[in-house]
Amino acid sequence: MKGKVTAKETCAITTHLVLPHETNTLGNLMGGVLLNWMDINSAISAHRLCRRVVVTASVNNVSFNKSIGLGEIVTIKTKVSRSFNSSMEVFSEVYVEDHVTGEKLKCNESIYTFVAVDQNGGTITVPELVPETDVEKERFDAALRRRQLSLILAKRLKPEDASELKALFD
Repeated sequence: MKGKVTAKETCAITTHLVLPHETNTLGNLMGGVLLNWMDINSAISAHRLCRRVVVTASVNNVSFNKSIGLGEIVTIKTKVSRSFNSSMEVFSEVYVEDHVTGEKLKCNESIYTFVAVDQNGGTITVPELVPETDVEKERFDAALRRRQLSLILAKRLKPEDASELKALFD
């Protein structure tokens, strides 16, 4: 698959109401439920980039900064931050809505990696992502550094070949 897609075109937004069966004994949303919601929303963003079946390759980072209580309204916003050959990094932000003012407070975030696959489960090439805003450009650049670090840890890249990481220390 060829072409270029803007980060904006990959945006996915979902809203959930925290119900009793999704909470722990403290009345807070269970982390696994939130991970599931972020995974699904992130998969939608990845799909919007490549218009193919995508599978979760990794959950790279999750920050649970604020608990989310029973009855709260949760909005999840995701965008692809960068595409590589067959993989895509997706950044997710989680907001809780104030019941009175409607103001949304960011409480959690995550980074997932997805891989596009064909009907036989083989990897396929994805389009190039084009960041437009300053935030999108920052995430785009950071995604390459995270990928290089991941490849080094997996022993698939020599540290001396990680040009973006080396540039941080020069």
